[in-house]
Parts: sequence; C-alpha cells; structure tokens
Amino acid sequence: MGGSKFSSMTGERGTPMNKRTICILSVAAAATACIFVGAFAQSNAPNYQLLKTIEVPDGLAAFDISWVDASNQRYYLADHTATPGTGRIDVVDTQALTLVGTIPGFAGTVPNPEPGCTASGPTGVVAVPQLRRLYVGDGDSTVKVVDTQAQAVIAVIPTGGKCRADELAYDAADHIIVIANDQDSPPYLTFISTDTQSVLGRYTYPDSQTGHGLEQPVWNPKNERFYQAVPQIPGINTGSIDIINPLTMQVERSLMTTCSPAGLVLTPSQRLKTSCGQALDAITGDNLGRTEPVAADQLWYNPGDNNYYFGFIFNPSAGFNGCAVVDANTNQLLTFIPASTHTLAADPNYNRIFIPVTGSGIQVWAAAK
Repeated sequence: MGGSKFSSMTGERGTPMNKRTICILSVAAAATACIFVGAFAQSNAPNYQLLKTIEVPDGLAAFDISWVDASNQRYYLADHTATPGTGRIDVVDTQALTLVGTIPGFAGTVPNPEPGCTASGPTGVVAVPQLRRLYVGDGDSTVKVVDTQAQAVIAVIPTGGKCRADELAYDAADHIIVIANDQDSPPYLTFISTDTQSVLGRYTYPDSQTGHGLEQPVWNPKNERFYQAVPQIPGINTGSIDIINPLTMQVERSLMTTCSPAGLVLTPSQRLKTSCGQALDAITGDNLGRTEPVAADQLWYNPGDNNYYFGFIFNPSAGFNGCAVVDANTNQLLTFIPASTHTLAADPNYNRIFIPVTGSGIQVWAAAK
C-alpha cells in the first residue's frame, strides 16, 4: 500500500505496521478472509422497511450532503437541482415526513471551470440549532448562512477560491465554522466566526496535497479541536485525520488511517468512525479496528439506536448492495438498507433514516418493530 508505515497502537506517522494492521488493509472484495470485527448478518440483524418517499419539486437530480437537526425535527438536503442558479436546500419535517419548503440562493448544477474543479452547489451542510441557522458550502467558493425560521439566505461569506467550498463543522465553544476548499490548488481550510460572519483565517495545505482532496471535518467538544478527514496523503494510498486547533488554526497532530477517509463522525464515547470503516480513539489515536467491506462518501452516527449508517456500497459479486448499518459498540456490520445514495442522515427521535435517491425522492427507512 504505497510503502507507508503505520502503527496500530497510536495511528501516527513513522512507526511500523503489524500483522493485524496488514490484515485490515484488505480490500472489500477479499473482506470475507479478513473480517476481525465479527461476521456479517447476525441472526438478530434489524430488517429495514421503506416508510415513505418524499417527493421534491422537479425531482432529485444531483445533490450532496444531508443533515438532521433533531432538536427542531428537520432534515436538510443540499440539492443541486439540474439548472444553474436554482440550487436549494430541501427541508423535511422529520416527524410528519413532509416537505415543508425549499431554500433557494445556491449555485445549482453548472459546468466545471476546469477539470477537477467543481462549481456546482450547494455542497456541505451543518445545522447550528441554537442560532437557528444553517451554514452551507456552495459551488461559488462561498459559505451561505441560512436563517432556518425565515428559510432564506441572510449572509454570503467568500472563502477566496475558484472551486467549491465543500464540507464543514461547527465549534460550539469558540463559535467558529471550518470549511474545506478541497479542490483548489493547494487545498485549504477557512475559519469563520459565527458571531460576526467574517473570515478569521486560513490553514493552507502543502502544494503536494493538490488533487488529493480534503473531506468531512468534525468538532470534538472534549478537547475543543477540529478533526479533518484527509483521504489521501501524497505518495501514500491511504490518508489521515488531522487534529486542528481552531484558535491557532494549525494542525497539532495527524492520526494515520489504514484506508482513505471521506465522511467522519464522532460518538459520545470518543470514537471516531471513518466512512472507509476504520475506528479510532479520538484522544489517544488508538486504532479500534475496521469494519469490512464498508466504504462510502458520507456516514452518520445515530445515538438513538447506536448504529452507524454508511452511504451506498455497490459490490454485487460479494453480495453487498445498499447502505450499510454497523453496530457502533462492536464495529460489526449488521445489514444493508437496499437504497442507492452517497449521503444520508438519521433522526434519533424516531430512528428514521433519510436517504435521498436520484430520480425517486427522499426515502425514509426504519427498522421493523
């Protein structure tokens, strides 16, 4: 795997990999030979049923990240639509399972300015319930601030790039948003005050990171740090989770991963779970194992049932086809929801899983009782 060296104990750079780490580097196609987190499909695995498909105006064409605000019973989807200038946020009531509106003011689907540089949007979404706001990355390299009561864009904050402003996270202690311009050359992070809606500063990755991307950040309230998913380190086939001080805007430590993370979630027990299946202790950096053969763009942790939900996996030759459900305690793959998407979100109040599907709508799934 590119000759890189990792430690299964600390996950940091420069230490030898052991036999167990070599095992968990197995690709999905060989997963049955190397699943150390437990066998697939327990006899008590939940059976998921489609409750409803929520239609949106003109249907779903292209979309990106989705988010559940459980405190306000809302689901938000970054909907590109099919037309330039008509991008929007689709808003669903998670209790009534109805579309309550759409929020306009985003880029929509537009041609790429150059290869590898996306300008369509909206992209990343994060809800800040206490402020009654959404912060949304858009294709025009801006962050759009949305008033969720008025359902309108109330501020536009440029991040200074020519490609999309993508995924983001919120630091509730310092009132700071971090967002990645993952496709600019070189890629960088922008730090934004939610008090003043102004840019505080930037962390720029080395030129060598160009083309290797940045993905989902999360904020850890225990140590008040951002964790940034880096899908690939130059010269290495795998990536890292960079730990960033939001006040100094500097990387303090990098946790090496045994796969290429995109989506990232943090549980109350300080377990980081990557969308490529690896789990890490957020404080010590210890490798807590990897769930095979899950691999997705976005994943979601649902505290309501203590499961992870992964975006669509397509590997019919191995019998895997759908959105993976993984037990957060054991890392064990439980079952698949037969839906095709790269993004999803779960509502812990009702344990409903919201899965947007192109050409269909926003599907709502739940485990049969």
